[in-house]
Amino acid sequence: MGGRRAAARAAPAAALVLLLASTGGCGLTSGSPLADGVRPGSVGQGLPLKGAALTVTSKSFSENIVLGQIMGLAFKAAGASVLDRTNIQGSIGAREAVRSGGADAMYEYTGTAWITYLGHDRPIPDPQRQWRAVRDADARNGLTWLAPAALDNTYALAMNRAAARRYGTRTLSDVAALSRRDPRAVTLCVETEFAARDDGLQGMAKAYGMNVPASRIQKMDGGIIYTQVSGGASCGFGEVFTTDGRITAMRLVVMRDDKRFFPDYNAAPEINSATLRRYPAIKDILAPITAKLDNDVARELNAAVDVEGKDPREVAREWLLKEGFISE
Repeated sequence: MGGRRAAARAAPAAALVLLLASTGGCGLTSGSPLADGVRPGSVGQGLPLKGAALTVTSKSFSENIVLGQIMGLAFKAAGASVLDRTNIQGSIGAREAVRSGGADAMYEYTGTAWITYLGHDRPIPDPQRQWRAVRDADARNGLTWLAPAALDNTYALAMNRAAARRYGTRTLSDVAALSRRDPRAVTLCVETEFAARDDGLQGMAKAYGMNVPASRIQKMDGGIIYTQVSGGASCGFGEVFTTDGRITAMRLVVMRDDKRFFPDYNAAPEINSATLRRYPAIKDILAPITAKLDNDVARELNAAVDVEGKDPREVAREWLLKEGFISE
């Protein structure tokens, strides 16, 4: 998922060495114990993790932080003592922490692993096949991928509702046709990384035959894109992430990727394999929670953080309580 997943498909070895050296060898330098007084709900009955000391981590964007908090609170309710080391800058540090044992678990994205970490150029179109391929490949890296969520945080283009009604665009093929029929009608606002990536703007334009001259492409920070697209003055279409809560809050219309160009980025628990062998109950604790996560849930949780300004841990706790997974 764009710049929030990783700065590039695979970090150069020297950069990775510097990253690990500057973060204590595993991408983590600090953490705080989860002190929340939570108890089992529908998960964690019998305290199967009693006596376990587990560390959860995440990347630094809202959705992944919330997912990390969900995981940590579920472990806590099941009896574990939990160290919170979420909100790690960049993808590589958090993944390396789980791989090396500096952390025990996180929610990761299948497309990120397949393309960024495992070095493949093309995604596998079927999300279950892609997950299985990632699972099998990462087993050799000391990582176990549990069953994925329906939550798929991938790239998309969006526009405001007035513009969608005016042009009748619903799919990326519609946008491509509009760019050929009326080039002045298509202006794109994207992040710098998306503009350069093969699985971003360049690949999308090629796959769809989308003809947008450089003069009609603006590069800006991801957060600004949502505001600019909502206003519609300078950005007809903007790069968004499909689970971002601002899509609903700003009443944006997402263009369907009808040729399935973009990879699937399904969230799934990524567990240090040695940890899972020691505490196999982790699988049963996380399975029903992961099964409940889809794009609608993600947008709701993300909006609570990014639009309403709530703390990610409180958002995670409220959702787990509402769903009955944990109790107070």
